[in-house]
Order: sequence, then structure tokens, then C-alpha cells
Amino acid sequence: MTMGIRWAMLAILITGNLCAQIPAQELPDFIFHRLDGKAFTNRELPPGKRVFFVFFDSDCDHCQRAVKSIDQQYRSFQNIPVYLISMDDHDKINRFIYTYAPHLKDQKNVVLLRDDQNQFITRFSPYKYPAMMLYSADKKLLDYQDNEATVFRIIHALQKGGN
Repeated sequence: MTMGIRWAMLAILITGNLCAQIPAQELPDFIFHRLDGKAFTNRELPPGKRVFFVFFDSDCDHCQRAVKSIDQQYRSFQNIPVYLISMDDHDKINRFIYTYAPHLKDQKNVVLLRDDQNQFITRFSPYKYPAMMLYSADKKLLDYQDNEATVFRIIHALQKGGN
């Protein structure tokens, strides 16, 4: 991704934050891509299960710390599908994961996705990076966090169980 696009996306995030943007309260339709290039849509999410999305930028130090925390506390996430999504290119995403989340990269419930159509920002409406969104089994937003220090709130929500 070029620096111009990256800065434009950052401006959208900042501007959206100033305009009191509200994170998507219901899971929106989307098309992302696996790192092998195959499309991945909301129709492929497991029915009847909570899902956890983490939208990150490889160069964001807050994202690095958040994903590292998730990696270190993987046991809390092992029973839920985890989708790590970035607008970065394939190689940059892989370097990020190998550096900050080496335990996550081989987990069956963790999927790495590219957002090459910039849909996460426009459809999920995050405030800023990292955007961590936990959706219920009926695809309603349970928790939204964008501060790496509050990963524990997501973990607490996971431990509460339910939908």
C-alpha cells in the first residue's frame, strides 16, 4: 500500500473519530481476502458462534502491542474464531505476525485477511487502530476496543460466555 493511501485512511479514521463515528453495531457484509488470494466473506463465518475481529496496521505500535497481548493470552481466544485484518500487503502482514504473534499464525481458529478494498473502515466504522471488535453469535457488537491496554476487556467478555 502506498504511503498516500495509508495517510488517506488515517485521515478518514481521525475525521470519523471527530464526527462521533459509531462502530458497526451489527456485523456488516464484507469481502476480504486470505493471504493466498482467495475471497473470504461474512457468509463464511461460523453460524451460531461469537467472532473476534482485529483490524491492524503493521507499522502501528499500538497494534503491535495489542496483537502481542492476544498472542500471549491465546488460551482466552482459542475457542472463538479470530480474524486479523490489515490493508497491508501479504509480506508485511506475514512479517508482522511472525514478529508479534508467532503463536497465532498456526492456530486453526485464527485467519489472516487482507482488506484490499478498504471495506473495514467504511463498513465496520472503527475509531482508530487497532480496532478490536467482538460480535455475538447473532452478529451484534458485544465490545469494541481500540486501545491495546484494554484487551483484557475482550478477554473478560469471552470468559463471560453466552452470545
